[in-house]
Amino acid sequence: VDYSIKWSRYVKNDLSKGKEYLYNNKLILDSLYRPYIKKKLYFSKELNEMQYQLPSIFAKSNNVIAISGGASSKPFSCLITDTAYCHDLIEKTQCLPLFQYDKEGNQIDNITDWGLQQFTKQYGKKGITKENIFHYVYAILHNPAYRKKYELNLKREFPRIPFYSDFKKWSDWGKALMDLHLNYETIKPFALKETTNTEIENPKPKLKADKENGIIILDEATTLKGFPVEVWSYKLGNRSALEWILDQYKESKPKDPTIVEKFNTYKFADYKVQVIDLLNRVCTVSVETMKIIEQMQEMEKST
Repeated sequence: VDYSIKWSRYVKNDLSKGKEYLYNNKLILDSLYRPYIKKKLYFSKELNEMQYQLPSIFAKSNNVIAISGGASSKPFSCLITDTAYCHDLIEKTQCLPLFQYDKEGNQIDNITDWGLQQFTKQYGKKGITKENIFHYVYAILHNPAYRKKYELNLKREFPRIPFYSDFKKWSDWGKALMDLHLNYETIKPFALKETTNTEIENPKPKLKADKENGIIILDEATTLKGFPVEVWSYKLGNRSALEWILDQYKESKPKDPTIVEKFNTYKFADYKVQVIDLLNRVCTVSVETMKIIEQMQEMEKST
């Protein structure tokens, strides 16, 4: 059997020097791998070389707006997270953190005093805080009119944030969106209708969406019904939030023979109950997100 694996440059150098890696249980943490998909991450500098600024960003609690990076091929998208994230969370992921932390663990506002001053000049000091500005930015980045107007710019440069007339309204929308997107695991489930044929043993996984009929076929035995049409409009890149979940829970055979032989134990059936619960909750997130976005569109029409 071919047990060869892919080695990074630094791991090869460590091997040539006879360096040993010591397992550290404290390095295991939750991470956001793909939209609404969390996975355990062994965050070791020896094995995760490209950590960039993640250690300083998540040295303590933080909220981070992940956005599409420059030259992205897919439509612009963004997603708030309070955990370390994969750099492929959103295509060419860049981030806008609320805070950063120095080597001593001191909290540093990522929104500068100069930035705060620009907003207070525009709107006055009442009700303007750096956190409210953070909420405002999250709302603006979800605004379909903003995304359409600056579509080309968003592929070439960091987002530039305009001043809209009603700061409080946009800040409130941003706060509501953050609450939805951060707390998706505990939000009230949508109460989709589940139908299961108990006579089918070991049903083959399907994980396919029938958008026209509001259905998701989980496997040969189980179907979820009652998805509102608007849920498919809440997209991150070229997939809806629900489709990201379906994609990540599909069974597939890894290319690496060592992983196939020793570690390929994943079976959808083992996670079926968990996936049904997640789809119900993210369905709620999607519906509520689109309600807020529709309010944005109504405001744009009236101005």
